[in-house]
Amino acid sequence: MNRVILSTIAGASAVCACSTPAAALPDPTIDIPPAKTANTAVLAGGCFWGMDGVFKHVKGVTRVVAGYAGGNADTARYELVGSGQTGHAESVRITFDPARIRYGQLLKVFFSVAHDPTQLNRQGPDSGTQYRSAIFYVDAEQKRVALAYIAQLQAAHVFPQPIVTQVAPLTGFYDAEAHHQDYLAHHPNQPYIVVNDAPKIEHLRQQLPALYVSAPVGQ
Repeated sequence: MNRVILSTIAGASAVCACSTPAAALPDPTIDIPPAKTANTAVLAGGCFWGMDGVFKHVKGVTRVVAGYAGGNADTARYELVGSGQTGHAESVRITFDPARIRYGQLLKVFFSVAHDPTQLNRQGPDSGTQYRSAIFYVDAEQKRVALAYIAQLQAAHVFPQPIVTQVAPLTGFYDAEAHHQDYLAHHPNQPYIVVNDAPKIEHLRQQLPALYVSAPVGQ
C-alpha cells in the first residue's frame, strides 16, 4: 500500500511494535582509524526517507543520497524495487569526514535511532525485502567493524530480540528518483513522516547529543 495512504488511514497505529534497546548502546570496541577508512557508508533500514533525514543531522556527515543497493542497475527504479523481487533495499549512501566521525559511530546511530535492527524484512508499517536492515560494506575494514559491532551488541543483550541485520558487499549503489531526495525536509507535515520518521531525529537529539547537529547537511 502507498505509504501516504497507509499512514493517513491508520495514523500512529500503523507503526508496529518495535524492539527498543534495553540501555544506551555502547561505542564500538573495534573501529577504523581515520587515516585508513573509506569516507562512504551505505546502509539500509526501512524507508529511505527516514534514513536520509536522520543521517543529515549527524555530525561529520557531508552528504546523504537516497537510493537502491543489493540488486542490478536495470531494476533500480522505485516501482520495481517496491515489488520486493529485485534484491534491492531502499538505502542511503552517506559521505562523511573521518576526522569528525568514524564509521563505527555511524553504525551506532544506525542501530540506536535510525531503525529497528530486529525486524526482519520490514520496518514499522512497511514490509518486504526492500525494507530489510542491511549494511553494505565497501571494503574489508567496514565488514570487520560491522560484524564485530553486531556481535558486541548481541553479546551485551541490548535488544530483547536478535539483530537480523544483513552484512553484504556493496556491488552497486543507484540514486533514487529526484522526488525521493530530501523527502523529509520537503514534506515535514506529511502523515507518514510525522508518525514514522520525524521521531527518529528527535531520538538522535536526545540519545546521542554529541553526534547531533541541528542544521541538516545540504539545507
